[in-house]
Amino acid sequence: MSDISGMRSVSGVKVALSTASVYPESTATAFEVAARLGYDGVEVMVWTDPVSQDVEALRRLSDYHQVPILAVHAPCLLITQRVWSTDPWTKLQRARAAAQRLGASTVVVHPPFRWQRGYARDFVRGVWRMADETDVRFAVENMYPWRYRDREMLAYAPDWDVTKEDYRHFTVDLSHAATSRSAALEMAARMGDRLAHVHMADGNGSAKDEHLVPGRGSQPCAELLGALAAGGFGGHVVIEVNTRRAMSSAEREEDLAEALAFTRLHLAAPAHRLGARAGHR
Repeated sequence: MSDISGMRSVSGVKVALSTASVYPESTATAFEVAARLGYDGVEVMVWTDPVSQDVEALRRLSDYHQVPILAVHAPCLLITQRVWSTDPWTKLQRARAAAQRLGASTVVVHPPFRWQRGYARDFVRGVWRMADETDVRFAVENMYPWRYRDREMLAYAPDWDVTKEDYRHFTVDLSHAATSRSAALEMAARMGDRLAHVHMADGNGSAKDEHLVPGRGSQPCAELLGALAAGGFGGHVVIEVNTRRAMSSAEREEDLAEALAFTRLHLAAPAHRLGARAGHR
């Protein structure tokens, strides 16, 4: 595994580690792990860890570990409602400013919650306006309905399926696709050349967003990676997995090394293009 994880993919696609993948350890730990395992960079999840919110602290970590910051994930979660302001547009402006200062190419953003009515009403137009003001890509991420037993709640607006709206750039998250019970390859094919960013994880269709190590669930992780390589994908692939059940730091790193090895292996073995793969599912 270590030999494969040390490879650079033939496709040239960079593979980054989401700082969320080391939770409950810290943002600083994610940089250490990314450097030790040979990741090409990190995606910073901006959340309650003060370091994740501090651009200068992030720059120092990046410089010290020689690990570039490739993307910034805006604070869109329920637990980050007060991070970087309670105003969602201010959050996006600060994420864009952080990305520009850190040299990151992409800001990942979720669609609004339905109760954020004013924000949701102007979200598509507003993201376009912000994208017109910068070279940073605002890549809007697919989400999922919230489920409890036999009940379903549509928590996101305009829609959890972001391909129903006209965004300039998309993020596809395979764990979210599993939770929404969507066909991930078909979703990625609908995104087409506007697919700018990938959250690589796996899932089995549970109502819980699982974020399994790729290869441990039912999602077409290998097929998507091969299709990206075959299609000349120009964005980044980010490992965003849940390692909270790891019994030790060593076990967590084994999971993250396995995820990196899987991703690089399948980026180096191109499959058919996305449209063709989706058409056969």
